[in-house]
Amino acid sequence: MARLPLGDWVESAVTFLRDHFQPVFDGITTVVAGMYDGVDAVLSAPNPLLLAGVLAVLALWLRGPLAAVLSFAGLALIDSVQQWDEAMSTLSLVLVASVITVLLAVPLGIWAARSTAVSTALRPVLDLMQTMPAFVYLIPGIFFFGIGQVPGIIATIVFSMPPGVRMTELGIRQVDAELVEAAEAFGTSPRRTLLGVQLPLALPTIMAGVNQVIMLGLSMVVISGMVGGGGLGSSVFTAISNVDIGLGFEGGIAVVILAMYLDRMTGALGRRVSPLGRRALAREDSHRRSPVLRYRPSTAVASAAVVALALVAGGLHAFGGKQSQDLALPAGDNIGQGRTVDIGYINWDEGVAASFLWKELLEERGYRPRLSSMDVGALYTGMAAGKIDVELDSWLPVTHADYWAKYRDSLTDLGSWYGPTSLEVSVPSYVKDVHSLADLKGKGKEFGGRIIGIEPGAGEMKLLGSTVLKGYGLDQEYQVTTGSTAGMLAQLDKSIKAREPVAVVLWSPHWAYSKYDLTKLADPKGLFGKGDRIHTLAHKSFPTEFPHVSQWLRDFRLTEQQLGGLEQAINDAGQHHEQQGVRNWLKTQPGLLDQLAPVESGTA
Repeated sequence: MARLPLGDWVESAVTFLRDHFQPVFDGITTVVAGMYDGVDAVLSAPNPLLLAGVLAVLALWLRGPLAAVLSFAGLALIDSVQQWDEAMSTLSLVLVASVITVLLAVPLGIWAARSTAVSTALRPVLDLMQTMPAFVYLIPGIFFFGIGQVPGIIATIVFSMPPGVRMTELGIRQVDAELVEAAEAFGTSPRRTLLGVQLPLALPTIMAGVNQVIMLGLSMVVISGMVGGGGLGSSVFTAISNVDIGLGFEGGIAVVILAMYLDRMTGALGRRVSPLGRRALAREDSHRRSPVLRYRPSTAVASAAVVALALVAGGLHAFGGKQSQDLALPAGDNIGQGRTVDIGYINWDEGVAASFLWKELLEERGYRPRLSSMDVGALYTGMAAGKIDVELDSWLPVTHADYWAKYRDSLTDLGSWYGPTSLEVSVPSYVKDVHSLADLKGKGKEFGGRIIGIEPGAGEMKLLGSTVLKGYGLDQEYQVTTGSTAGMLAQLDKSIKAREPVAVVLWSPHWAYSKYDLTKLADPKGLFGKGDRIHTLAHKSFPTEFPHVSQWLRDFRLTEQQLGGLEQAINDAGQHHEQQGVRNWLKTQPGLLDQLAPVESGTA
């Protein structure tokens, strides 16, 4: 059967929309980004424990003392594992996405409840929105809105809207028809019947839908960390990429605490605002023996407590603390004047090393560099759209040739800083009689029929799957597993300790060759190419906007010894301390700061 080019049609449609309606998408981006920035500024400004106290007072008002104590303890735990800023970013994303979703879902649900034709038309659309894999929504989101929080929010709105629409429709349809007929018999208009009879009685069901919107939104916001959405999603994505169990657990427990808090609070709010819910809540309180557990402060008392905590925060200068820290520019020649430089990087060792090195250098020159870790495809897309200013880990002319060909009109090449490199498949040296890729043929069972790969978007992975395996007749015998660089290294370490045969995707330079005794498999046919150089790419306008930084990056070079030492220093510093590793390494390289980022007399 001939292949139906459905994917090509969808891609053409997306391209058409992007080319002809980009001003519309830019306007949406501006509005949504403004909403997010406002909410995030409010949630990020107070001292963490003061904001935890405010949220605990809200829990006391809605659910009572036990919920307040547990809420404060959970939020304090988030702060104690240093995930507070990420949690507040995630909460901001959830709140913005949920508000927009509810504003769209409730009117659609009311319309569907009052019109059978609308309900019939919406049903397949909602089915598609609810069953489509969540990751798929990120792809058009990146094309239309770039990278960052906005595509994550838009994808969250699409993914979480169906339960809001369905539950609103269900709640209104379940209202007793006799009550509606009685209202109409007294001459009540349809609008007043809806507002005075149907919506109040349907409110518990509608609030259950709002609860589901928030829960689905929270799950989708975590996924959006893959495209630079930040927050806890970024922590979880980094943990997966690095196989960091500790960071993964810390990010995961923070997500759980937020989810439980939002779930319990929205459920209690639904009972508070519904007449039926208030009667049920009164019956429950009457059965509680302890007067302490029955205590609920009045709205006035709860509001006064929140205002008091806000005044305390203001008196302690807790608000605006982050801004005052940002304005305290680092010592050195202040060329940057506090200007922000967005640096994107792929979670590969040389990219991490170079990115954190330049973060340190730029801070010393008065800039405010912001680092974002993301997949290679999202990185190129974001840089072409101007959301990312620069990145330092493009392997050209071979490995990233497809990305360069696609986006070169929107990018500028600032030159290479290291090379030549090499791409290869490697095996432990104890594996006998395997010295080239051709030697792998016929040994599929010995290696489990697989070659351990890295990120699926990596250029080496594409080259291996499309050219190298076929060229050596290995495509039917071996499967290249996709995952992450850290996952590949973890499997390599495990196999070497067990002295098991394993073939992994690697490249040079890489510190794995100094840690393990490995054999680089020769490529006699030259299908991997002659070797790349590592280039620095930037958005087209970057040289004009940042002339000093552009010149520094054009002149940037590292030797193999310097790069290996920098990577080792970062590894020794450990996760979450990469910049400290850079500082430790710079202490062993006197004068390198002024060599890489020179300042002419009078420039500052």
